[in-house]
Amino acid sequence: MTDLQQYVDAPGRDDLVKQVRAKIDELGITYVYYQFISVTGRIVGKGIPARHWERTAAKGFQLVYGSTANLAIDRHGEYIGYGPEASELVGIADPDTFVQLPWDKRVARVFCTLFRNREERVNPGQFLTSDCRGNLRRIHEEFKGKHGLEMRCGTEPEMMWLKKGEDGMPDGGVTKPTCYHIDQFEELRPVFMRVIEYSEKMGLDIIQGDHEDAPGQLELNTQYDDVLQNADRLTTYRQICAQVAREFGLIACFMSKPFMGVSASGCHHNMSLWSGGEDVCHPEIAGSDSLPGMPGPFTYREGGHNTFMPVLDIHETKPGPIGLQCIGGVIAHLPALTSIGSSTVNSFRRLWDTGFWAPIFADWGYQNRTCALRVSAPGRFEYRSVDSMVNPYLMGAALLKAFDDGMDNDLDPGDPEERNIYAAMEAGKQVTKLPMSLGEAMNELANDEVIKSSMPGEMYTVYSGHKNDEWERFNQTVTNWDTETYLDCLP
Repeated sequence: MTDLQQYVDAPGRDDLVKQVRAKIDELGITYVYYQFISVTGRIVGKGIPARHWERTAAKGFQLVYGSTANLAIDRHGEYIGYGPEASELVGIADPDTFVQLPWDKRVARVFCTLFRNREERVNPGQFLTSDCRGNLRRIHEEFKGKHGLEMRCGTEPEMMWLKKGEDGMPDGGVTKPTCYHIDQFEELRPVFMRVIEYSEKMGLDIIQGDHEDAPGQLELNTQYDDVLQNADRLTTYRQICAQVAREFGLIACFMSKPFMGVSASGCHHNMSLWSGGEDVCHPEIAGSDSLPGMPGPFTYREGGHNTFMPVLDIHETKPGPIGLQCIGGVIAHLPALTSIGSSTVNSFRRLWDTGFWAPIFADWGYQNRTCALRVSAPGRFEYRSVDSMVNPYLMGAALLKAFDDGMDNDLDPGDPEERNIYAAMEAGKQVTKLPMSLGEAMNELANDEVIKSSMPGEMYTVYSGHKNDEWERFNQTVTNWDTETYLDCLP
């Protein structure tokens, strides 16, 4: 049997398909978005009337392979990854992700897993390797099978609410760049309360939020969970913010650095490895006894043993041996990981605009925000070299591969740096600097087989083609800076 047929015939799936039909009828759903994630983290897919749910659940829908690569054409006019002659993928719904859209209750969304076409001459019906979401699930399952451990992750998505000018372009932030200021937070209350309302109806357990230190910059945090569930929720959060922006006539900006001289928007990843635990559904998140969808979006992984906890007691800071090995793996591969965590040309404005706590050195420490990785609390560490443009599915898969390498080879991260990293360097410490441009980061990725393995098959071809082309296009562009600097420099 092909991967596709095994997936459709998986034990219990027929039952889930029937449960979704019951939800469709109960909620009055008439239309369904079948969603997957492109190479850059964009939500793509198809919309299909709900009356076709059973047929689509069994047969799937078709869309060109190039949709996973944003149908992008490079600067030479060639399609990236897949040309017009390529076959069409088959998208199969994951029924447990089905949930109603709270802003139009006639519509629901469901995430999908992607496969090669059934009629392909080579590997028909095989998992499509340019499906970054499917890759993360499979890499995580492989990791769990090998180590008996699962990754749980929580992200801190900073973003900016910008005013829209008459031309539709950004016209500054809604609020002033005053960090943690409740009055500035209050000014955005109608916006973020709408975001929270929609988020909870789609299963996001929002646990805290604040105004950050850039114009209109907010951070709303969701309860940590299984790495794939967390990535789905971050993607859903972005979709919610885009909708709320439409309703308020604003721009929900996830660009890392729209303004210089103020903080960028990061997306720190807090991670830990666990054994055991159970899935617990929390209908109270939605505020209703009757869930507006399947239990999956409202289910969180809880309990078990956190292997990153200190060995001795809670007053210890040093992680246990598994945690130290994983830190060693991340530190060893930080240059290549930067190509995924800082995935755009604009991302590196964040690293060059010094003084705003963006990490530029490959080191780690306790509560040390000048390092790329810090132990933020007993039992977890925070990967800081990642911004709001990240594709969380690629990031999760790459971090799992770094963990795996650290555990397999007992990689030593060295001693934690407790000093400000700049003071440590002045005292003579030798520290590796992270790549400071997208081009440099992509070169590091090309030379790192461990992190490349997180992009199996066609995924690396698509990602490297997309990002190298982005870097080349930037380098062939004349900007305002060029003309302001060089127009009158001679004679």
